Amino acid sequence: METTAGPVIYQKLLLWEPNLESEEEGEETSEPLVPNPWRPQESPRNEVGGLPGTWARLVSTLLLLAVGFSLAARQLHAGGGATGTSDSVVRPPSRHSHRPGVYHHGAIISPAATCSRLGQELLVAGGNVVDAGVGAALCLAVVHPHATGLGAMFWGLFYNSSSGNSAALTSGPVQTLAPGLGLPSALPTLHLLHAHFGRLPWPHLLVGPTTLAQEGFLVDTPLARALAAEGTKGLCPLLCHTDGTPLGPGARATNPKLAAVLNRAAVDLPLAPAGDTLLRLLARELGLEGPSASPMPTLEPALQLPVAQGMLLTTPSPSAGPQLLALLQAALNSEGPSPDPCPPLPQATGTPVSSVLATVDSSGSVLLLTSSLNGSFGSGHLSPSTGVLLSNLVANSAPSPWACPLILHGSPDDTEASVLGLVASGTPTVASVMTHALLSHLAKPQRQDQRGPTESPSICGQGTLLQVAAHTEHAHVSSVPSGCCPFQGF
Repeated sequence: METTAGPVIYQKLLLWEPNLESEEEGEETSEPLVPNPWRPQESPRNEVGGLPGTWARLVSTLLLLAVGFSLAARQLHAGGGATGTSDSVVRPPSRHSHRPGVYHHGAIISPAATCSRLGQELLVAGGNVVDAGVGAALCLAVVHPHATGLGAMFWGLFYNSSSGNSAALTSGPVQTLAPGLGLPSALPTLHLLHAHFGRLPWPHLLVGPTTLAQEGFLVDTPLARALAAEGTKGLCPLLCHTDGTPLGPGARATNPKLAAVLNRAAVDLPLAPAGDTLLRLLARELGLEGPSASPMPTLEPALQLPVAQGMLLTTPSPSAGPQLLALLQAALNSEGPSPDPCPPLPQATGTPVSSVLATVDSSGSVLLLTSSLNGSFGSGHLSPSTGVLLSNLVANSAPSPWACPLILHGSPDDTEASVLGLVASGTPTVASVMTHALLSHLAKPQRQDQRGPTESPSICGQGTLLQVAAHTEHAHVSSVPSGCCPFQGF
């Protein structure tokens, strides 16, 4: 009989309930729960027990050979039609298939193929959407230093379908490490989210990102474009050739100092949630007596707006969430046309560079994460002792107009209710874009078996819109423009 992977079962965690850990986790060996996907693994030795002597070994060997031949034949049969597209994964055996972006159990979408793949592997390993999203965010901090990193500010929105609870994540008040340099808060912020809602052990989420930083990652097109546009001042030797020219697509980059920080965070953060080790290293490097403050990330209830189709959720101020809900409420109460998704911008308005990702499972749990360094490569200050690019999110920075993730979920009493998640980046009019996208979704009639994300022709400027949904026990992912962001699922 063929076996199939079942959906992740979520615990009914309350917002402030500490992470539940089984007694078995306290007795773990040094072997990681999920094998490192970036390094060859040694096969464990099989030990024979029960039958004595040579006959036992012979019988065991024959049984292993039979099972091995059976598994090999099944793998060849299942993998015969594999392709090399961005969403191709090793799926569990199934009697039917779906269009790209629709999966039986869970899925993730992000700007980097490497990070989407890492998130998918965490889902397959038994992690939930928080594990997958946090792991992918740490991966993006390594491979997309132009848009995010350990020095970035994060906003997140999580909806737990098994409990009906929702939570908004924030890095806390904008604080200054030194003049012109923002206080790095990504590690404690992401750890706080994982500590409350994650399932896999925290150190496990750091294995892939640490290995990428240590052994190298390939520069992809978004990073290469940012390097070509911004230059390499302050970024050498991390992202430069020996002659000082920027790395191009396909070049390999390493960041061993950042790998050391991530490796240390796997041990320190469960004991020191404020991330004191990184702050001490940065303070010593900058000639400071000590960090003037510690990050103060928070988890708080999401903002809510009841609508006819269910409940809208977003992040509170100083994100653009309140502005988004005001636009949506005005549009839903008006019989006129929907607001212009691309209103004229003031001449002095710049486009904050931000990074987004989204994860969803077939039960309807959703995590949306958005982060920013407040400009391409942030402050441009690369810490030589930590490999961290510090942001210019200083104390007098404006609120976060790039942050307003949105979730629409139906009534808990409706077993067929869909859950939709939207998160956008790359434009200073995110709230207007999100309003337009949601209204388009609500206005478009859809068949009951295809209530996934709604395709839109474009969004303002060079931005992207990630859409995830759950309906009829399937997970859906897509992006606008189509194909801009790789997705993975199973």
